[in-house]
Amino acid sequence: MTSIQILITLLTISFITILTRALPFLFFPAGKKTPEIVTYLGTVLPFAAIAMLVIYCFKSVSITEGSHGIPELLAAAFVLGVHKWKHNMLLSIGGGTVLYMILVQAVF
Repeated sequence: MTSIQILITLLTISFITILTRALPFLFFPAGKKTPEIVTYLGTVLPFAAIAMLVIYCFKSVSITEGSHGIPELLAAAFVLGVHKWKHNMLLSIGGGTVLYMILVQAVF
């Protein structure tokens, strides 16, 4: 990329970032009640996104080949267990990732 292309890309990214951060304040000003649909989506979309990520993570796991999905299941169980125990998302996801990488690289 040339310097001009890099500059245009950075300016575009900056503008879009500022726009996406400012739009909620323009559409939902202070003192005005938030529409029910927005409130509803705010409560259900995080769970839907997590469900989609879990499905994406397990979509290519084969229980008939290779390690039979054991590293993936152990790492997922670790994430669930640590999250229930400590309620720390960074620790549970980070620990699960590290455990999975150790299992894949050194054990299986």
